[in-house]
Amino acid sequence: MIDLRLLREDPETVRASQRARGESEAAVDGLLHADAARRTAVGRFEALRAEQKQLSGRIPTARGDERAALLARAKELAASVKEAEAAVGAAEETLRAAQLAVPNVIEPGTPPGGEDDYVVLRTVGDPPEIESPRDHLELGEGLRAIDVERGAKVSGSRFYYLTGIGALLQLGMLQLAIQHALEAGFTPVIPPVLVKPESMEGTGFLGAHASEVYRLEADDLYLVGTSEVPLAAYHSGEILQLDEPRRYAGWSSCFRREAGSYGKDVRGIIRVHQFDKVEMFSYCRPEDAAAEHLRLLAWEEEMLAKVEVPYRVIDVAAGDLGSSAARKYDCEAWVPSQGRYREVTSTSNCTTFQARRLQIRYRDADGKPQIAATLNGTLATTRWLVSILENHQQPDGSVRVPKALQPYVGGQEFLEPARG
Repeated sequence: MIDLRLLREDPETVRASQRARGESEAAVDGLLHADAARRTAVGRFEALRAEQKQLSGRIPTARGDERAALLARAKELAASVKEAEAAVGAAEETLRAAQLAVPNVIEPGTPPGGEDDYVVLRTVGDPPEIESPRDHLELGEGLRAIDVERGAKVSGSRFYYLTGIGALLQLGMLQLAIQHALEAGFTPVIPPVLVKPESMEGTGFLGAHASEVYRLEADDLYLVGTSEVPLAAYHSGEILQLDEPRRYAGWSSCFRREAGSYGKDVRGIIRVHQFDKVEMFSYCRPEDAAAEHLRLLAWEEEMLAKVEVPYRVIDVAAGDLGSSAARKYDCEAWVPSQGRYREVTSTSNCTTFQARRLQIRYRDADGKPQIAATLNGTLATTRWLVSILENHQQPDGSVRVPKALQPYVGGQEFLEPARG
């Protein structure tokens, strides 16, 4: 949730952020009203409590009619204090709901607009010249690496099996990502993939994107769509030492309902319900967040260089940001069969938005607790297999293995189609 001090001191910045996102400014006005109402309710409660305390001190020494009047007033005050306390509770609930309705304030320089209003920052590598390229599913089936037919038989549409060399490729890619993270000073983590509602809400995934989340109603738990959620909640309610950023790399399975994606990317493994991912997550001081964001992006690009695929980096427009992100950079890899770039990594600066909800703090130079900043970024995920297979395909249906992945597939330089 956003900082109420910013709202009070500079509401126009919050309104401008809403306009850039294509969101209603009315939510800002509602939050301002809820904040003022809560402060009024707290002021009334505190005034009544102060009078009650002062009155309690006078009663023991009062006599006669004065004592009787004080006792009568004390009885009235007790009822008023109880009512005022309830009003504070109601005002705080209204304020929290109003805060949850306002997404993070975007970072200066973020492109305004929607999904198609991104800005291309750079393009790296040249798309390979492939005559009549096969898509990743045809290649994967030829290698006996991907089986969507049996995935659908067992679990339904948008499920799949990775078999044989497909399984080895994914495991190798994720191990390569973990090794890359270790070299950069990250702590590897295998987190739980079922989380409590407060963890999901705290990271901002129960707002506009709630329809994407799988919920186990009997247990009141959620399946995570990214290990960002358990990594963010890992230090909830804690005060951290943040002289340097604290970085984790989480390896997990991820689950997404893909609500609203009917008819989109129905072939292959681009848009699926379950996949694996290594996710970077960083806690730092707010003043260090922008620089940390660029470091996460650099580590993503280094990984893409290791798997030798051409890609571009885009600055995502405000209207295409999640509610928690103040800014987001995507890396999009070239997909030859589609003749276009598709997203393979995202890195988001969530500033203090998530940490404020989850009460994650650090101590400043004066020893005073302050809200931390959080950031996240993809280091490798199942979808990468699409661009790896397609960009390294050969005319006979074989696939060249990037040098960095060869140790994970028995040293093979080429993967040959299965015979018979």
